[in-house]
Amino acid sequence: MASTYAVEMQDICKSFGSVKANSNVSLNVREGEILALLGENGSGKTTLMNMLSGIYRPDSGSIYVNGQQVSIHAPEDAKRLGIGMVHQHFKLVDNFTAADNIWLGEKEGGPVLRRSRYDRIDEMARKFGFEIDSRKRVYNMAVSEKQTLEIVKVLCYGARIIILDEPTAVLTVQETEKLFSVLRKMKAEGHSIIIITHKLNEVLEISDRVTILRKGEYITTVDTASTNEQELTEWMVGRKVDLNIQRPVVEKTRPLLEIRDLTIRSDEGAVAIDHVSFYIRGGEILGVAGIAGCGQKELCEAIAGLRPIEQGQMIHKGDNIVGLSPKEILDKGISMSFIPEDRLGMGLAPSLSITDNMLLKSYRQSNGPFVDRKRGREEARRVIEELEIVTPSTETPVRRLSGGNVQKVLLGREIKAGPNVIVTAYPVRGLDINSSYAIYDILNQQKQSGVGILFVGEDLDVMMALCDKIMVLCHGKMMGVVHADKTTKEELGLMMTGSLDLSHKYEDKPAGIARDTLFKEAEQ
Repeated sequence: MASTYAVEMQDICKSFGSVKANSNVSLNVREGEILALLGENGSGKTTLMNMLSGIYRPDSGSIYVNGQQVSIHAPEDAKRLGIGMVHQHFKLVDNFTAADNIWLGEKEGGPVLRRSRYDRIDEMARKFGFEIDSRKRVYNMAVSEKQTLEIVKVLCYGARIIILDEPTAVLTVQETEKLFSVLRKMKAEGHSIIIITHKLNEVLEISDRVTILRKGEYITTVDTASTNEQELTEWMVGRKVDLNIQRPVVEKTRPLLEIRDLTIRSDEGAVAIDHVSFYIRGGEILGVAGIAGCGQKELCEAIAGLRPIEQGQMIHKGDNIVGLSPKEILDKGISMSFIPEDRLGMGLAPSLSITDNMLLKSYRQSNGPFVDRKRGREEARRVIEELEIVTPSTETPVRRLSGGNVQKVLLGREIKAGPNVIVTAYPVRGLDINSSYAIYDILNQQKQSGVGILFVGEDLDVMMALCDKIMVLCHGKMMGVVHADKTTKEELGLMMTGSLDLSHKYEDKPAGIARDTLFKEAEQ
């Protein structure tokens, strides 16, 4: 059939057991166009693209590439047709270099490694403006470098139709701008790009058209220039959504945890956190802002008892809890919940069911030698209902859930534990706007219950609306703590880059308080 589209998908259906992931969904993308694919978690976006990239086969429907009907039964079929997908969770071999990861998928690669493989990758990177070291090993790469490698990989394989699943989920604002610049160059070269994303501001910035799915069904496709955030949200959710984040005023309570002169090293041995001091107060959300790699990850892991501390103290009711295991910290009276950045690698066991992942937090509380799976199943059901997790059952392995639903399982489990301190890194990463606002509501409820929350985020607008105070880190040093309602994005940006240091103005800075009277004064 004649067509002006690089790709057309017509009446695509796909079910997993009783769950209909896609029901008669149609989509098309032109040559030299960026199409945003938008929808809530579980709306079928990734499933639809997995069929285009050969990971799944549709139950029914037709796919056309450059006007010709095709059958895509495997990723190799998609690759032959010039279709490449960059997945949300990267498919790389950590011990290999960038060049060797690409060479693995080359048909003409052969058994002998050629030095020219480095030159080819460097040439492709220069063409589109990528920054990548072809000799660098993956385990030494930042997240943005791994994503760059994934994109260069599909380009080296000859892809003209490129699918990006949540490409900015782990990128800073600056890294996102660089990525968008590259995507515009690729678009100018005639590539067709499909972006799966939840970030409406990015949809409006980078895409030409937007296709919206809801509960596995096609809703509409609109020109980006003729729509806005509110309209897109209503199409996604099916009703009006209030886009204002609440910040309830809670009476300031005593610090639940005091961090004194904390120094932490990264896995590579460099100083990740450099003599940082602050409080986590009950009834307060303390945001942590900074450019990726400034020490947020190491700080969260150290507070949760998962990373050794080189110097400093963490004080709870006068006791130093540095060096204690998570169980020993719990025995001291701190019920702490940690929601890590790496939800599948550190937060959950991907091969276990939702029920079993719920039990990982509470199995030690069982009476007798056997784990109470009935209680775990009930907890899983409540979390599924309250957070609207899309899953066939409580016994589904979490690796089979969409990224956003995985995050909901993790957050639900940690909240159900009844913590008095919550340490959370990017809790809404990968979540649609409706689910994100539900998470903000949950955090506010915990705050109103007197819980102290450390919130590491990437969206400064969200942090300024949700948090009470924001602590800014730059290269592991604290640049200051500011009141969220009295600062600006410009001020935060200057602090994040180290151009502005307001640490001397921190009103709660422990250095100005005698150690033995710290909590007495905080209680007054």
